[in-house]
Amino acid sequence: MWALGLATAASRTTNPLLLGLLAGVAGYVVAVRRTDAPWARSYGAFVKLGLVVLGIRLVFAFVLGSPIPGTHTLVTLPELPLPDWAKGVRVGGRVTAEGMLFALYDGLKLAVLLICVGAANALANPARLLKSLPGALYEVGVAVVVAMTFAPNLVADVQRLRAARRLRGRPDRGVKALLQVGMPVLEGALERSVALAAAMDARGYGRTAQVPPAVRRLTSVLTLGGLLGVCAGSYGLLGDSGGGYGLPLLLVGLVAALAGLWLGGRRSVRTRYRPESWGVRAWLVSGAGVAVAALMIAANGYAPGALHPPAVPLTAPVLPLWPALSLLVGLVPAVVAPVPVRSGGTAPAGRSAPAASSAVARASATTGSSGSSAPSTSSASSASSGSSAAFARRSDPDPDPFTKEPTP
Repeated sequence: MWALGLATAASRTTNPLLLGLLAGVAGYVVAVRRTDAPWARSYGAFVKLGLVVLGIRLVFAFVLGSPIPGTHTLVTLPELPLPDWAKGVRVGGRVTAEGMLFALYDGLKLAVLLICVGAANALANPARLLKSLPGALYEVGVAVVVAMTFAPNLVADVQRLRAARRLRGRPDRGVKALLQVGMPVLEGALERSVALAAAMDARGYGRTAQVPPAVRRLTSVLTLGGLLGVCAGSYGLLGDSGGGYGLPLLLVGLVAALAGLWLGGRRSVRTRYRPESWGVRAWLVSGAGVAVAALMIAANGYAPGALHPPAVPLTAPVLPLWPALSLLVGLVPAVVAPVPVRSGGTAPAGRSAPAASSAVARASATTGSSGSSAPSTSSASSASSGSSAAFARRSDPDPDPFTKEPTP
């Protein structure tokens, strides 16, 4: 919800200052609250992908031109003559500063949207996300979660193989190195897919209960109708002219979809091991994303010129005060979200695990009173490692439903 709220806010503006502030908010929250899990290392890949998209948008505007008229000519390229059926399309010609500025604003918005998606991939635990889904969407949720973990696992495999090549003294950059890394990555992905399929089949995924046909038809009508209403309402809220009907249609669609999901959950025979509960922190994190989106949608009503600076004529964008402050609400997860525990039981930003620290202190005091120094070091080390492992187990009580059996 937090990442979706930031993405909605990014779609409501083309101001490069606001978009840069939004990317900074997402990056800071990811830096202080992500774990060292494989999916958490995919954020950098999404940032690079956003920069690539921005570069491609600028190249297209430079080579193919821009529909924005301009008077400040940067360069004039040789224009390629095209047949009559390709009217309206040109290759080469005059490149204006106004057209390139418009392409920069448009490409920057797409890049920030990708950064928000990368933040969701880096912070969301796929196993916990799957446990939070209603029973009616469980099969679809399994497919979505597996798809979400594909990119992070792929990035982790590439980093691991590149590190192995560097240790062996082989080059890890260039086309040849990329081709040699691609085959092991593909092999690992296939092996992981086969193991996942076997684990899901052994655990009974996909089994359903008997439901009357009338209930199934009613569930389908409510769910599909509600989702269509949600899509239409969201489109109305994101569009410039659909604010009047967007919110009512979105609310009606949500009610119908929730009713359909409740009825569809009756056909699921699965049980929940340690079900997820939404506490105060979860509501604050989700509310921060919703608040950012709502405040930016409202800002389009009183400051549309500041949120969409014109490319014609050439003017420097300004940073509007209230929209900028509304984006800072997205920093709430950096304060209220739980501090992640790194491998070894240590927390980021210099914060140590309290259980491990207290265990080391108790072990040192106990062995120090006995007057023996060598056993003191050994006891402190063993207590530290044992308590760190216990703290790590307590901090991550959710077992992976695909690779590990639940601990009783």
